[in-house]
Amino acid sequence: MERTVNSMKPSLIVYTIVCVFGISCGQLLFKKAASTTNTFFSWHALASNLWLWFAFTLYGLMTLLWVWILKQAPLHLAYPFMGLAFLLVPVFARIFLNEPLSLQTIGGGILIMLGIALASAGAHH
Repeated sequence: MERTVNSMKPSLIVYTIVCVFGISCGQLLFKKAASTTNTFFSWHALASNLWLWFAFTLYGLMTLLWVWILKQAPLHLAYPFMGLAFLLVPVFARIFLNEPLSLQTIGGGILIMLGIALASAGAHH
């Protein structure tokens, strides 16, 4: 399948979704890093926080993947996928960090997804 300005190859869509999942997991790692230290602003606390290092590493790898994705696809097609993080992060936070998940958050995430679908549909015409 040949890539055009109005579509993305299926494999590129998979890489983009992997990137969004990685960024979402990175947010959870940053939260875990923040919750494991009492003195966040000391150099020793930052340097010795393994959760923070995991978060930096994952974010760094996902940033490199994102740059590669943007080389392959127009930003107006790739970027709407990042909106998935607005739904994934709160759901993951509920599952893995036992944080509350309200109906307002779910409703807001659904509205964001609808907006992304609307914006993406407009990009194809």
